[in-house]
Amino acid sequence: MTTPKTILVVEDEAAIASFVTLYLKNAGYVVKAVGTGGAALNAIAAEIPALIILDLNLPDMDGIEICRRVRKGSDVPILMLTARDEDVDKIIGLEVGADDYLTKPFNPRELVARVKSVLRRSSSDRRRDEGDEITHGDLTINAGRREVMVGDREIQLAPKEFELLWELLDHRGLVLTRDQLLERVWGYTFAGDTRTVDVHVRQIRRKLEDASPIVTVWGVGYKVAQDRTSAPAA
Repeated sequence: MTTPKTILVVEDEAAIASFVTLYLKNAGYVVKAVGTGGAALNAIAAEIPALIILDLNLPDMDGIEICRRVRKGSDVPILMLTARDEDVDKIIGLEVGADDYLTKPFNPRELVARVKSVLRRSSSDRRRDEGDEITHGDLTINAGRREVMVGDREIQLAPKEFELLWELLDHRGLVLTRDQLLERVWGYTFAGDTRTVDVHVRQIRRKLEDASPIVTVWGVGYKVAQDRTSAPAA
């Protein structure tokens, strides 16, 4: 019998925390709910959950800061909740390592679907062979160790940045649309926000600098050229 996965809900609005907990429990998850950033960090230090649902606005510290702290020592999936409908909040959340986001008010069934999608991808990622490795010019990416090297320098990528880079490298020479990347990397089988892909590509390029192999195919999506020398700047 499979052990139920534990989800940590970090939400200071009691009504939202209550119905999120109810829907997740009905979906078969074990749920721990806390209402402050400090309590969240203590809970994570005691036991890493399978996934964190993290509100952006908390009374003692914001979700961005919590996400930054968690990412220093763990790649646990994080789904961020925001009451604001401003792109900047979503983008900042993704840039500090959140895997996904939902804007309040949201349909709890969609939340459960997103949780299942993120966990499914996370579980699939961890089953990769330790020896799975792709080299492209000076860039080497190892799936088992989740390690990215440019020459002898290690580059730290957030979990979804890593997965996006791997997906593009694994399909080098092919153009992948933003919707295809959302489905392959985030597990969406419905129309998602394609700006999520653009934000992650921008972050990968910033971190890899000249070693970034990702080429923009305007109006379509992204690709990695077959070899490093044939990848034009974009």
